[in-house]
Amino acid sequence: MPDDELLQRLRRFHLDAFPQYREQFQTLVSQGQNPTTLFIGCSDSRLVPYLLTGAGPGELFLVRNVGAFVPPYDGSYGHHGTAAAIEFAVLSLHVSRIVVCGHSHCGAIKALYGEVSPEARNLQRWLDLGREAVLPVQCCPEALRRTEQRAVVLQLERLMDYPMVRRGVEEGRITLHGWHYVIEDGEVHVFDVRTGDFVAASKADSSGTGPYPPYVEHDGQVLVD
Repeated sequence: MPDDELLQRLRRFHLDAFPQYREQFQTLVSQGQNPTTLFIGCSDSRLVPYLLTGAGPGELFLVRNVGAFVPPYDGSYGHHGTAAAIEFAVLSLHVSRIVVCGHSHCGAIKALYGEVSPEARNLQRWLDLGREAVLPVQCCPEALRRTEQRAVVLQLERLMDYPMVRRGVEEGRITLHGWHYVIEDGEVHVFDVRTGDFVAASKADSSGTGPYPPYVEHDGQVLVD
């Protein structure tokens, strides 16, 4: 996209889009933001949270990173914006929902089965956050799909290691939601903790809530000991 096209888009936003939301933005400035949902999603450009959820300004507190991964609370991965955002969303913004949203054809998941450029040292270490979800099989579309979903559940379990998240869940103030967006179908599959399955939102009873015990798939594999 040429730089001048970006400039034209900025101008169109200011002249055409912003006036429709002027009062809403002014309220969000004068009264502060009060989002109900922390949305942790992959940075993939095909994942558009506002389109998926129909949310407007001020409704979602967004965190995007490669693979929609959640770093450990213990700080073993150093200073990280995702961990800071989780703490801020729960302790300062008092969100009532946390969504972890992975998706089909995820480059981060595919990279777990392949090679990463030796120059991408940060990426190599970051991908370690998803390695527990990898299946001991040859990479194929079905293995990738299952790994994408397993990775979502792994992040939900890791969220429960954050004391402010666990406390909120156990006290009934926070619900956790695991989603897998199938890009080509336009369908979000939500994790049903009762069955251990991902269910299409068009057929699901809820958007998926936790807490999450160790994930046992139908074939008996345990994701986390």
